[in-house]
Amino acid sequence: MNRRGFLCAAGAAAIAARHSFGQAGPKPPSLRFRQIHLDFHTSEAVRDIGAQFDPEEFIRTLVKARVNSITCFARCHHGWIYYDTKAHPERRHPYLKRNLLPEQIEICHKHDVRVPIYVTVQWDHYTATRHPEWLVIDEKGTPVGTPLYEPGFYRRLCVNSPYRQFLAEHVTEILKMMPVDGFFFDITHPMSCNCYYCRELMRKKGMNPTDAAARQRFGLETINAWKREMTALVRRYSKDATIFYNAGHIGPRHRAVMDAYTHWELESLPSGGWGYLDFPLKVRYTRTLGLDSLGMTGKFHTSWGDFHSLKNRAALEFECFQMLALGAQCSVGDQLHPSGKIDAATYDLIGAVYQQVEKKEPWCRNARSVADVGMLTPEEFWTGQSQRIPMPAFGGVRLLQEAAVQFDVLDSKSDFAKYKVLILPDQIPVNDDLARKVEAFLAKGGSLLASWESGLDPQGKGFRIGALGLKYEGEAPYSPDFLVPQGKLAEGLPKTELVMYRKGKKVAPLAGTEVLAQTNVPYFNRTWEHFFSHRHTPSAGRPGYPGVLRNGRTIYFIHPVFTQYQQNAPLWVKRLVVNALGMLLPDPVLRLRAPSSTLASLMAQEKENRWVLHLLHYIPERRGQDFDVIEDVIPVFDVGVSVKAPRAVREVLCVPEMRKLDFQNVQGRVEFALPRLEGHQMIALQFG
Repeated sequence: MNRRGFLCAAGAAAIAARHSFGQAGPKPPSLRFRQIHLDFHTSEAVRDIGAQFDPEEFIRTLVKARVNSITCFARCHHGWIYYDTKAHPERRHPYLKRNLLPEQIEICHKHDVRVPIYVTVQWDHYTATRHPEWLVIDEKGTPVGTPLYEPGFYRRLCVNSPYRQFLAEHVTEILKMMPVDGFFFDITHPMSCNCYYCRELMRKKGMNPTDAAARQRFGLETINAWKREMTALVRRYSKDATIFYNAGHIGPRHRAVMDAYTHWELESLPSGGWGYLDFPLKVRYTRTLGLDSLGMTGKFHTSWGDFHSLKNRAALEFECFQMLALGAQCSVGDQLHPSGKIDAATYDLIGAVYQQVEKKEPWCRNARSVADVGMLTPEEFWTGQSQRIPMPAFGGVRLLQEAAVQFDVLDSKSDFAKYKVLILPDQIPVNDDLARKVEAFLAKGGSLLASWESGLDPQGKGFRIGALGLKYEGEAPYSPDFLVPQGKLAEGLPKTELVMYRKGKKVAPLAGTEVLAQTNVPYFNRTWEHFFSHRHTPSAGRPGYPGVLRNGRTIYFIHPVFTQYQQNAPLWVKRLVVNALGMLLPDPVLRLRAPSSTLASLMAQEKENRWVLHLLHYIPERRGQDFDVIEDVIPVFDVGVSVKAPRAVREVLCVPEMRKLDFQNVQGRVEFALPRLEGHQMIALQFG
């Protein structure tokens, strides 16, 4: 097929893909709760690939570990294929000793274990080496990724090149040769590519290839069109295969291409660079989109490719149980040894956790979040580094989780109606559409908490949300300055001035707007001409300008409090935000008396006529320099719980133990105490 004909076919396929699963199509098979993602990136410098694979030992090990789904490899980042390919025999691993993938599928299917199939996309060392003209090129004409003489397969391939046709042929062969439960397409990032194919396509679309912003837009359009095209191809052969495209992160940019996915897989290895805040940020967003979410961690001490290492069991428990608590199924990453022999110790570890997951599943199936608060993610509006998640997004998740607030993460297209309070953390610019949506939410009785630049128009010149009752006057003249909270905002805080490290905004209250906290200002800003001590100038004790303001059901902080909390977690900043939230939400769905290291998540199972409260107490610690670890499970005693239930509660049970807890109804709330929390405890509130 010539290049022009190939692009036309791609466009037709993309249109056809809109009629696949998506939001209007048939529902795909339910995800399973106990999955393995089995990496197999295997160098051509190693012989006897798969020689020690024993199908019976393989399935026996998986079944013993209570695994019921395992992703296995068709083609890896080295570019090698792990089955007897007829279409591309030159790509079959030169030392592969057996028809590995079909053997894995056959033995697993005999024991009701699903086998989604892994296909690499933008990383393929075989192709990158032999077709450098297909590589993603930066604006200087240099291939993006691993330099030529350094180890690694990270040079990116462009899906606008003829590589796109190879991918279609490769996937078509898989679909024709073997039963397909699903596909996991890996490394599918939008790329700002300057290769010949992208430049020509941009010019045909009337786009300027020299414009970096235009290249970014085109890169997103390119990968989304390719996803729809690939989904359409899969659907021609399979109506019920699951389909996921991995780019290491799921966020607001994925909303536009949901029709190409059947579910979300949230790759998030805390020790592999993601950290412990990444997964809750992602899943609190994806669970609002209408597709199931699968959490993915790893068995590795560090990250992918860490052979012969094991994660601490307490850490694996927390990571899997947190997935359940936040409405996701579980996936644990492993990497098969090149010999094909499965590692028993790895599956002893995974099995010790998955045996517990299996018992918990009935109280996690089809569970949906019960949330008072919706927090908009600044990620939707971020124009900085493409791979960076803005600090206030993480700071908001950290602060709200520590305060046991029940919340989802939203974008501007989310449905606000189910929430009582919206939070706009630090960097949420408001255009006309979002302003109308927020004002409508407030008109129906909702409340709003905003901070720093949030609420300003996209140009940053003035407030677009009139209900805030504020006039914008620009940057605050002093930094740091010092808050002096009063009344309810000051509850639990010492009666003193409180330093606010990051520079705020200067605003003036309009008629009817109340100042909850004034600032005091320093003697002067720190400069080379006048400075004071080691860090910053102390307060001069004189009033400056408003710091926290309230207008009806809206509260505004002039400082970037969520960014500040993510940076160095001042306790007074958290208490100020929690106190303000309490003023807007005096009767939250959950109140908890427990250490702030406790994670609390309230989920609803409508068919079972119950809510399930998940309580987790595991403490990540920075014991080494590289990342946090969890080693010990530290029990907590006499945890107090108060839930505003929607209807009468018949019994309160610790599950799956089926142990009853005494409870009482107090002013429309169900109150009880959990005598001991060790690790993870689910508590079912069964309605009458």
